[in-house]
Amino acid sequence: MTTSCPPPSISEPSREEQARALCLRLLTARSRTRAELLAQLTKRGYPDTLSAQVLDRLTAVGLVDDADFAQQWVQSRRAKAGKSRRALAAELHTKGVDRDVITEALGGIDAAAERMRAEELVRAKLRRDTLSGDDVRITRRLVGMLARRGYSQNLACEVVLAELSAERERRRV
Repeated sequence: MTTSCPPPSISEPSREEQARALCLRLLTARSRTRAELLAQLTKRGYPDTLSAQVLDRLTAVGLVDDADFAQQWVQSRRAKAGKSRRALAAELHTKGVDRDVITEALGGIDAAAERMRAEELVRAKLRRDTLSGDDVRITRRLVGMLARRGYSQNLACEVVLAELSAERERRRV
């Protein structure tokens, strides 16, 4: 009688391998901060020591870099959504980026650049709008648009009044 060998057992991946695979899956969709990845690992029940070990390894190989993430986030959200410094800082803080890293990422945006971006947003909106209706309603809507993007009320009012006046003058000619 011949004895058969038992089938080779398929070893289950270790908890560390599972945690690393989860992080890599999350990073495939978009870059993430260390805090975001830690929150996902914690949510799935991985111990803090194991999470720190996996995240340290991913940081060492350059897959997790909060400073790079912050730079990319600021560049993208400023260009596409027209967010202000204040709004960008709040978003980065929510994502768990360190205050020093946020300050460094926002360092290239000064008051003049912020004002120019607000003017661009208002001009673009005015080009698409017919300007029918009263100035109060139009001003309120434009100031609200800038406020939702994080611009201060004073800056928003100044920019809207100046750009609305310039657009009305342009349309008269």
